[in-house]
Amino acid sequence: MSDVTIYWRPGCVFCMRLENALGASRNKATWRNIWEDDEAREFVAMVNDGNEIVPTVVIDGRPHTNPDPVLVARALKG
Repeated sequence: MSDVTIYWRPGCVFCMRLENALGASRNKATWRNIWEDDEAREFVAMVNDGNEIVPTVVIDGRPHTNPDPVLVARALKG
């Protein structure tokens, strides 16, 4: 299993799509709400040219902006 951190915010339809697609494996990831975590918000902006685009998913240290849920599911399953 890979190290997976998912940066998200409430109301984001793309975040909800990712969460639903991951099913029970979503609990294997670390979820960080950019509206409640300033460090998370700053990180997302840094890797997205100043934009707070979510979901931003970091898999083994590599950020992916709004990735295909299949990529994240594979990383969580190993």
